[in-house]
Amino acid sequence: MTYVAPVKDMLFVMNELAGLSEVVSYPQYVEAGADVDLAPAILEEAAKFTQDVVAPLNWPGDQNPSALRDGEVYTTPGFKEAFEQFASAGWQGVVHPLEFGGQGLPKLISTACLEMLNSANMSFALCPMLTDGAIEALLTAASPQLQERYVPKMISGEWTGTMNLTEPQAGSDLSLVRTRAVPQDDGSYKIFGTKIYITYGDHDMAKNIVHLVLARLPDAPEGVKGISLFVAPKFTVNDDGSLGERNDIQCVSLEHKLGIKASPTAVLQFGDHGGAVGYLVGEENRGLEYMFVMMNAARFAVGMQGVAIAERAYQKAVQYAKDRVQSRDLAGSPGPVAIIHQPDVKRMLMTMRAYVEASRALAYYAASAYDAQHASPDEQTRKENQAIYEFLVPIVKGFSTEMSIDVASLGVQVHGGMGFIEETGAAQHYRDARILTIYEGTTAIQANDLVGRKTVRDGGAIAGLLVQKIAQTEKDLAASGTADAMAVLKQLTHAREAFEASVAYILANAKSDIKAIYAGSFAYLRLSGLLFGAWQMARGLLAAERLRAGDPRFFDAKIATARFFAENLLPQTQGLAVSILEGGQSTNALEVEQF
Repeated sequence: MTYVAPVKDMLFVMNELAGLSEVVSYPQYVEAGADVDLAPAILEEAAKFTQDVVAPLNWPGDQNPSALRDGEVYTTPGFKEAFEQFASAGWQGVVHPLEFGGQGLPKLISTACLEMLNSANMSFALCPMLTDGAIEALLTAASPQLQERYVPKMISGEWTGTMNLTEPQAGSDLSLVRTRAVPQDDGSYKIFGTKIYITYGDHDMAKNIVHLVLARLPDAPEGVKGISLFVAPKFTVNDDGSLGERNDIQCVSLEHKLGIKASPTAVLQFGDHGGAVGYLVGEENRGLEYMFVMMNAARFAVGMQGVAIAERAYQKAVQYAKDRVQSRDLAGSPGPVAIIHQPDVKRMLMTMRAYVEASRALAYYAASAYDAQHASPDEQTRKENQAIYEFLVPIVKGFSTEMSIDVASLGVQVHGGMGFIEETGAAQHYRDARILTIYEGTTAIQANDLVGRKTVRDGGAIAGLLVQKIAQTEKDLAASGTADAMAVLKQLTHAREAFEASVAYILANAKSDIKAIYAGSFAYLRLSGLLFGAWQMARGLLAAERLRAGDPRFFDAKIATARFFAENLLPQTQGLAVSILEGGQSTNALEVEQF
């Protein structure tokens, strides 16, 4: 079975939980032609493209990955043609500004398109995902001249973009970056160094590749304060926009990976033959600040990859469970039945379904906050939504990606022994998901960010604001009074109280016992993801109750899934709170020599 885009569920979330009607009313989106009727049309076209063109390349890409031959990288057969279709249809420019050739549509709409592309083929989707981040960084920090030279062709899909941070000695600690940038008389720079783990660092799908590179100037201060950002294209660009000579950037090897095999992960060597030509982006020594723009865009996108791969694994598991006939029904049957009738298989499938729906709803809610931050005409609304979006990004990234591994693992389990056999395809989703908690900032980095920058720094203000919103949803559940609403209310209240206790503990002890606080950071991130996901599911339940008469089967499933999440998954928050409040000392108890 191939991928079927869940357009109906996406539109439900966009309309009922993420406030699509308000988002498209913002003036800049009105100017771009966005309205509530446009979203279904865009999603249907995205579904057709991802289902018919991109998804069929997923398994061949795993079996026949990108390869380096004679210094050039060749992608899986079919990838280049699919990317040409992707670019010509304008998909790269959905969210980018009109003045540079984009469509200028809300992030909320583009997020659904991003999910579909990653569900269809995550290895393929990584190329446009990194290009999106590079475009955003250039629009934030680059001079008008650099923007005009590079951004339109990246938006059109003629050129793609990369992020060059990591070096052999500098993983997550970017203070150790050693790549050098030497100023030249003409205002350019010569770049020397090695960068590793560069996604689509070289490939044959576009005419040029625009590398964003972190490097140090000769007189730069030590540490992260001495890092600058440069743009260095694979082919230099002439004043008239045409391509010039090959830059001094070579792909010296491709990594052999557990998953996402079709995506070329390159080791790039800059400057072995006189220096790679680069141009300073923004001001000197502010490179890490600019690169964080790209990293934050990528972190949200990786969170969506988690939702996407989990959706794909869920679909595959459901189809197998419906097809696999084995054993009798526990209630009695004349003969063997499909395994989907067995309660434990339903438990696994419901777990998969509930995690996907909750994570999707939370991510789309965050995307709408991003749109309000950038486009609302009201200043206070912009400020509040900026804070909400920034608080939610590490949760979307950390929780959704950890969730995707659990869901993909359950997908293998549903298949039984056949799940361990590569030919069924379930194992590919498990392998592909495994990178998501690592790249663009590990789960630990997201958890530390959530504790330090997002909770302690503002004294828990945004955490408190979100608690108020959840409390209002609790009131709405009580007002509904249905058995389903009351069941969800009971568990949501317990989870919200566990979160509040955790926040209070973190704020009270952040200075006096910092190691104990950060020992519980992963548990805090997971608790937050469960709570905020359940909150969105609860809001979805209320919407489904209101709309039920229009499509009982669809909305009954929404209600049942929300209740399952509350009763079967949300109680984890109680145990996580114990880990946060009491587990820090035991986590740090052993001396290094005792391990």
